[in-house]
Amino acid sequence: MPTRYDPFREMDRWLTGALRQVPSTPGMPLDLYRSGEEFVAKIDLPGVDPSSIDIDVDDRTLTVRAERRAEVDENAQWLSHERPTGTFARQMTLGNGLATDQIRAAYADGVLTLTIPVAEEAKPRKIEVAHTQAQSTIEQ
Repeated sequence: MPTRYDPFREMDRWLTGALRQVPSTPGMPLDLYRSGEEFVAKIDLPGVDPSSIDIDVDDRTLTVRAERRAEVDENAQWLSHERPTGTFARQMTLGNGLATDQIRAAYADGVLTLTIPVAEEAKPRKIEVAHTQAQSTIEQ
């Protein structure tokens, strides 16, 4: 029984295989939210050595760098290679009114958590109105 050659099926198979190797998410997926008087950023960094994490703030730009090293024998023959390795970086522009000198960072279970407090001068506050007794100018 002869087999039929379908060029469209072959092209679809080839494209599907080629596209599958491209990571669909960035190297450092990020969640960012506000909780009370601080902003919290959670960045996924699975398999990263905590000593390779580098965080810098320059003016209003926060940069996070981390490295995930390949832990495979050099003679290994890859069957699938979907986990990216190397150095990753992510930058965020911070708005005014944040206390950049008080940023805290913690790394646990493959997640880097950055806590960025709102600066005191940017917090809403009440202004008290001073009340003085007006003197009467009417004479009796």
